[in-house]
Amino acid sequence: MGIHLPGILHRSTSSGRRSSSAPAADVPRGHFAVYVGEEKKRFVVPVSYLKHPLFQNLLHRAEEEFGLDQPEGGLRLPCSEHTFLRVISQVGGGS
Repeated sequence: MGIHLPGILHRSTSSGRRSSSAPAADVPRGHFAVYVGEEKKRFVVPVSYLKHPLFQNLLHRAEEEFGLDQPEGGLRLPCSEHTFLRVISQVGGGS
């Protein structure tokens, strides 16, 4: 069973493992990388999500927990993958 989330890209290496050091060059124009959960699973999301209140809540939590200087090349969000996917499904659905 899978969930289709339009606009969300999950980046993996050819071995199927995520690459937390993937270069910024693999992030399409108009998108940015986020790292989610304890395993820091990497997702690439559209910048338009930055305007949504639910996503802004995640950003505020990230600032409180990790600060603004995050050297991983992407933004770490303080939530589980399940929570992130639930938020993204609402953000992408226009809710």
